Amino acid sequence: MTAAEAERLLLSLEVFGMRFGLDRIRRLLTALGSPQEQLRVIEVVGTNGKSSTVRMAAAILRGHGLRTGAYLSPHLSSFTERIRIDDADVDGATFAAAVSRAADAADKVNRTQPGGDRVTQFELLTAAAIDCFARAGVDACVVEAGLGGRYDATNVLDSEVQLLTNVGLEHTRWLGPTIHDIAVEKLDVVRAGGTLVVGADLAPEARSVAEAVCAERGARLIEAAADPGPGMQLGARGLFQRRNFALAMAGAEALIGALDDAAVVRAAAQTLVPGRLEAIAEVPLTLVDGAHNPAGVAALVEAVPELVGERRLVLCVGIRDDKDAAEMLRPLLAVSDAVVATRAGDERSLPPATLSSLAQQLGFSGPSEAIQDPQQALARARELAGAGGVALATGSIYLVADLLAPDRAVRSVL
Repeated sequence: MTAAEAERLLLSLEVFGMRFGLDRIRRLLTALGSPQEQLRVIEVVGTNGKSSTVRMAAAILRGHGLRTGAYLSPHLSSFTERIRIDDADVDGATFAAAVSRAADAADKVNRTQPGGDRVTQFELLTAAAIDCFARAGVDACVVEAGLGGRYDATNVLDSEVQLLTNVGLEHTRWLGPTIHDIAVEKLDVVRAGGTLVVGADLAPEARSVAEAVCAERGARLIEAAADPGPGMQLGARGLFQRRNFALAMAGAEALIGALDDAAVVRAAAQTLVPGRLEAIAEVPLTLVDGAHNPAGVAALVEAVPELVGERRLVLCVGIRDDKDAAEMLRPLLAVSDAVVATRAGDERSLPPATLSSLAQQLGFSGPSEAIQDPQQALARARELAGAGGVALATGSIYLVADLLAPDRAVRSVL
């Protein structure tokens, strides 16, 4: 199997959708020889900030001499981005081999499943990542939960440390209608006698769940600092990334003990997070950010004064139809001077005209345009920003992925 064939196989599994439950992934890992038993794991759950925190924690561990694995989701351009060993995505051959082994195991599992049930895309990819980490002999891996926690495929891992970034109202159809309900689902990953580290900005309702779960399971509860320290310089932009790094520091320390200051400083400076306030051009400054829910937008807007200052800000925005578009747009409009609404190459994206109209309904008085093609929309946003302004594309991970896709060559256009 080639890397391209592995990608096509994973994409073909999307037709079977998403199904909760841990039975399939357990059977899958058993068929692979139970590679999860070889791993030391930090598991990261939460509504926003998971991918950044995973990358940061892995970098800190790597700075202390550990060979590390990192499992992330979603990806921007290729599934290979989801499986990292040390400071790089796995190469195509390694990725293809891992997916091939997992696919062979999945065929065995599928034959025993009742009612035509099948291993899902996320389960197969998770098994491939776990198998890949075990074969690489990583000393520790940092794993991002896909959705929730209780029935997420990553919950088969016997993690020593669990990190909770934050809890917001998202995926309520599956996780429950309240912050309390969602926190209960996410915190099922806490292990008896383990260590749960929570973010400093955790909602009180979620904090109460964390305290109850830790008391019930005899786990230690640690609250991370709100900031890694005034002298800490991060490569990743935004105030929210400072909170994520502080959480990553606390998680790494919970796993390996006291941290080396110099190693932490290097990790902070060197860790970049693709698609999170990523600058893809400088004149005008052009940023892309994958904020895709109200909490993510709130964190993004909090970072705007630091990054934009008094400069003109033009928003290029695309939002999926399953999101609360009004709650996402309202704070973005408050810091924007003009808006260009667009959509990603995704059938669930809201029509640009709908977003532009919604902006006006929300009281936005600046220029508002609707442009179907995201590259053209971003080009127009840059034009409206002018050389001294800032263009910001956000609202959907799919929009960011579309703008950064190699075959769309957006970087060369800009």
